Amino acid sequence: MNKGQLIEAVAADLDTSKVSAAKAVEAVMAAITKGLQRDKNVTLVGFGSFARKERAPRIVRNPSTGEPMQIKASHTVGFKAAQALKDQLTGSERLQLSH
Repeated sequence: MNKGQLIEAVAADLDTSKVSAAKAVEAVMAAITKGLQRDKNVTLVGFGSFARKERAPRIVRNPSTGEPMQIKASHTVGFKAAQALKDQLTGSERLQLSH
């Protein structure tokens, strides 16, 4: 599923326009991003948690030349699925949508 398909699914589930659904999806994504910037983690109970991780600078080898090269420090995001999401994916629990 890509972002467009997610927007279509939200619009269908909420019986609203794609424009309204797109605004809702964008708002959720922006809130998660802001939460990661501010708090370094965002937990959505029953879904999972996003955590901002810091990567230290390191030396790697250029695959083309074999020469060592320095990679600067950076940030990345990890995601850990909640047990409820894992259960839904394995079919041991049915998806419950609340409106």
